[in-house]
Amino acid sequence: MLKSGLVSVSFRKLACEEIVVLAAEAGLQGIEWGGDVHVPPEDIENARRVGALTRAAGLEVASYGSYYRLGSHGPAYKTCFSKVLDAAAALGAPVIRIWAGSSGSAETAPEARLAWVEEAKTVAGMAAERGLVLAFECHGNTLTDRRDSAVRLMREIGSEYLRMYWQPNDCYPFAENLHALQDLLPWLVNIHVFQWPCPGVRQPLKAGEREWLQYLSAAKADGNNHWCMLEFMPDDDLASLPEEAATLISWLK
Repeated sequence: MLKSGLVSVSFRKLACEEIVVLAAEAGLQGIEWGGDVHVPPEDIENARRVGALTRAAGLEVASYGSYYRLGSHGPAYKTCFSKVLDAAAALGAPVIRIWAGSSGSAETAPEARLAWVEEAKTVAGMAAERGLVLAFECHGNTLTDRRDSAVRLMREIGSEYLRMYWQPNDCYPFAENLHALQDLLPWLVNIHVFQWPCPGVRQPLKAGEREWLQYLSAAKADGNNHWCMLEFMPDDDLASLPEEAATLISWLK
């Protein structure tokens, strides 16, 4: 089943209370809370409060959008990641989004890649002990910037507790993005939804209906539950959320 949600970083300037109201009024089912502004990992009491606030509105905490990046914390990475785990647990998030390093797959030296893979295995084990799942975002300047690298990374790590998000890459054509989704389907947990047909161009979601219906059909093929979460508005305007949400919800039905 595909479920509808909102990524809180779409509205970084809004308070958590406002985002909860907006998401509920738009008919969405859940929220991915970002770790940069709304639920920083150092503030556990706030994480508990935001989780409770979300559930009180009849919404689910879909995931915790952390900004933990492999290779960025040196020997202290376990301590840093423990804070992320604590925040996710307090929030009540089943999934934690993380980033696969700090350079693209073509630019990353083999020894750096190997070190990041080992770190990923370790933090996945830490997550498993807490009953949580980690997931990489498909993003530029990381090891998931290309589908072949992302698939290779998943196989290198080989943990059921470290999986993948997917989102269309505005640098690639539709066919390549669809193939990436299909290739990553064995590891897919969540999808970030937006309509950016090429770099620098943002459109209302309905402009990409033909493509998105095929993406969503592909995502259903594994029979698992996946969150499909709106990330950013086409014009960064709060007033666009109801229409964007209505479009997404209509597709999921």
